[in-house]
Amino acid sequence: MTTSAPPAAETSAPVTTKAKKRPGDVAFSGTALGAGIVILAVLAAVTFFLIAQSIPALTADPEGTQFLNGTPFLQYVWPFVFGTIWASFMALLVAAPLSIGVALFISHYAPRRLASIIGYVVDLLAAIPSVVYGLWGALVFSRILQPFYVELNERGGWIVVFSGQPSPTGRTILTASLVLAVMILPIMTAICREVFLQTPKLHEEAALALGATRWEMIRMSVFPFGRGGMVSAAMLALGRALGETMAVTMVLSATGVVSFQVLTSSNPTPIPANIALNFGEAYGTGTNVLIATGLILFIVTFAVNAIARWIVNRRAEFSGAN
Repeated sequence: MTTSAPPAAETSAPVTTKAKKRPGDVAFSGTALGAGIVILAVLAAVTFFLIAQSIPALTADPEGTQFLNGTPFLQYVWPFVFGTIWASFMALLVAAPLSIGVALFISHYAPRRLASIIGYVVDLLAAIPSVVYGLWGALVFSRILQPFYVELNERGGWIVVFSGQPSPTGRTILTASLVLAVMILPIMTAICREVFLQTPKLHEEAALALGATRWEMIRMSVFPFGRGGMVSAAMLALGRALGETMAVTMVLSATGVVSFQVLTSSNPTPIPANIALNFGEAYGTGTNVLIATGLILFIVTFAVNAIARWIVNRRAEFSGAN
């Protein structure tokens, strides 16, 4: 009895079907790609302009050059770099804890109706022009702070930052930094609020189920998840503070010195304020000198953002940044 072998299974090559691209998908992808290319092109154009316009100032003889007056360029720009970093650092030092606290109150403590009202008010602060902040800081806020500066100098004058003769007008680098802190508060608060609201509910509920208090739940679940977002918010706010011009120009009694004293009339001058104050009188190579200081500000801002991106990427596996 013979048995026939079963027929061999038919083998066929896998059929690959290519999805048909719809016109809407093509248009959207092309628009997104174009937008990214435009951003890179604008950044490259700004960089090329700053470098090209800065070369005459960097290669000119300091003798007889407007604003330099015999001073090498790096020695001329150093006080303005210090003033920019010092004012922005103090503004961020004040705004960061306030922003995180307000964002936590809105996202995890306040009733929904009250949270929405506070959120609208905070977002409204971002719509106020910087000129209004400058007028408020120069005409109102500085007068309110001046008696406080005198008292602070009498009681804490042994500390370097509070030493020296207090300004009789209150228009100091500390006042400018506090105005900057109010200006960057809405940006950082809005970003932190959205990051905190994205914390997985299962993480929060698990911490509470294990007996954690609300603060312990925030410390163990919300903060680790939102660490990358908080760093990004702080760096975005710092970028706003670094580039702010009008408010600082209107508040600050600028002298262009290097000093850590924050209550005196001799105040460091940030780069944007120096450009705004002197650009109307600039001519010839003096214009190139101011543009060269703008190039330094561009480099400082780029370095700050690069450091922030490195911090976010370094902590991405421990937070919600990934």
